[in-house]
Amino acid sequence: MERIIVLEDIDPVSFYGANNANLDIIKALYPKLRIVARGSIIKANGSEDQIAEFEEKINDLIKYTIQYNQLTEKIIREIITENKIYESIPSDAILYSTSGRPIVARTPNQKKFVDAFYHNDLLFAIGPAGSGKTYTAIALAVRALKNKEIRKIILSRPAVEAGERLGFLPGDLKEKIDPYLQPLYDALKDMIPAAKLKEYTENETIQIAPLAYMRGRTLNDAIVILDEAQNTTRNQLKMFLTRMGRNAKFIVTGDVTQIDLPSRQDSGLVQALQILKDIEGIKRITFNAKDIVRHRLVQKIVEAYEKE
Repeated sequence: MERIIVLEDIDPVSFYGANNANLDIIKALYPKLRIVARGSIIKANGSEDQIAEFEEKINDLIKYTIQYNQLTEKIIREIITENKIYESIPSDAILYSTSGRPIVARTPNQKKFVDAFYHNDLLFAIGPAGSGKTYTAIALAVRALKNKEIRKIILSRPAVEAGERLGFLPGDLKEKIDPYLQPLYDALKDMIPAAKLKEYTENETIQIAPLAYMRGRTLNDAIVILDEAQNTTRNQLKMFLTRMGRNAKFIVTGDVTQIDLPSRQDSGLVQALQILKDIEGIKRITFNAKDIVRHRLVQKIVEAYEKE
């Protein structure tokens, strides 16, 4: 009897292990089966009883890898030989990083943000640099994608230069824009294995683009995050917010103390917070210096500037 198992939602390299170490362990634990793995396809031949058990255990290993972004020899042996069952991710963890570290809401305001995400379709996360607003938003989006609650993640930023002009930077349009989008890439790399992230970006399951690319689109079955929204104009932010389609959640993050727009232009974020403040289904979470989770000095730096 032959059975084919497809590794749909995980990076095969993470599952098979370095130099196929994990795969070799699995083969050793099922010596009576002929197991062949190529790419994301695993084929197993053997008796009906052993094939049925093998498929069940492989699916358990797949679920574990999806949840925890890693798979070790210890876990393989516990699941296959000890019949250990790993429950869902603990309630305080949004998901696990590629290094196996739990990503959790670490401050009261981050916890408010996570709770608000599940009860509102439009969130404004306002606060200083390093308060975790963008990182937490992306973690929530990745979790929803893994749980198949949405079909895509769209991340965007306005390409407003702090003292530079895009036209004077070297390279094509993508090379000019990528530096502004790098913080978004960095967060995703911390949550999704490199090969899987590449696949997601190539098939546009995850899209990262400047704000101007949102015009004319209707965004369904997606979580859409606009970062650095303090650098949008009124019309830009209105354009973005009206892209919301069916089964979509929008998250807008920004720091109203770091506006890089020309002095004559008002921030669309500041205006939107006032215009939309009384609409049900829209929630604002305000972060402060106590939410900063970077180096301990960052909090002191932000507090010093606020006093000044």
